[in-house]
Amino acid sequence: MDLVLHLADDYLLDKVWARLLPLNHYLASSPYVASSNFTSISYPPLQSAWPRDYVPRQIISLTVITLFGIHCLYFLFAWLSYKFIFNHDMMRHPRFLANQVKQEIQCSLRAFPMMTLLTLPWFQAEVMGYSKLYDNVEEYGWGYLALSVPFFLFFTDYGIYWIHRLLHHPSIYKTFHKPHHKWIIPTPFASHAFHPVDGYLQSVPYHLYIFLFPLHRLTFLGLFVFVNFWSILIHDSDMITGHVLEKVINGPAHHTLHHLYFTVNYGQYFTWADRVGGSYRQPESCLDPMLEVKKQS
Repeated sequence: MDLVLHLADDYLLDKVWARLLPLNHYLASSPYVASSNFTSISYPPLQSAWPRDYVPRQIISLTVITLFGIHCLYFLFAWLSYKFIFNHDMMRHPRFLANQVKQEIQCSLRAFPMMTLLTLPWFQAEVMGYSKLYDNVEEYGWGYLALSVPFFLFFTDYGIYWIHRLLHHPSIYKTFHKPHHKWIIPTPFASHAFHPVDGYLQSVPYHLYIFLFPLHRLTFLGLFVFVNFWSILIHDSDMITGHVLEKVINGPAHHTLHHLYFTVNYGQYFTWADRVGGSYRQPESCLDPMLEVKKQS
């Protein structure tokens, strides 16, 4: 996020902050300048009284950038998946809710502000240089760069598995995770339709990783976009089975079973954590919710 903030400052936010809180306004209104005998004062070019490293400015900028970014990613990828991948016949399933797409979008939009506030400390710490993000590939080498991608995915997948499974514990399920399971037959718009604490907790491994392990800054940004895309992709109620990676990749079919049966396939990317944890269920064509739709025809 520090890279995104830097680019936003370069191309937009420096100008915005300079107009909102111009430095020359503060200089002109200062007691020293007001009481001086100078008849002409040369002010600096338009710039903000709040410099880039001023923490309140950073927090406000990060909040705006995060909210703008998550809305763009959500509506872009969810709409593309809904338009071109999601089988709209699934909307005739008996457990598909009335006005469900509208409800999914409304739930997501309600969750975004609180999720952003909960995530801000991670982003702020990153901007202040406390993470292990790096810029120069030669610092760790190309081999480490290549291996860091699968390592990031396995680390976060295992963390999300246990967080997700904990969210299914009866003591907290009803409050935090049940809102997401309202969507028995989800559409891509259900990908972010959950309680904000639920969404935040499942994002913690992504943020924690860069404070424990070095990761190239651009790689992290790309992976951050990818995880949002993947979360949307696995919520398309798809039950295509029999592909070669079915027993390795936790794809849409696996997550469809999770929404149907609640206590299986907690993983995000891979099936290995579910296999180790005894919660794996193999997608089979006989479990396809489309069979229920065809019965209605």
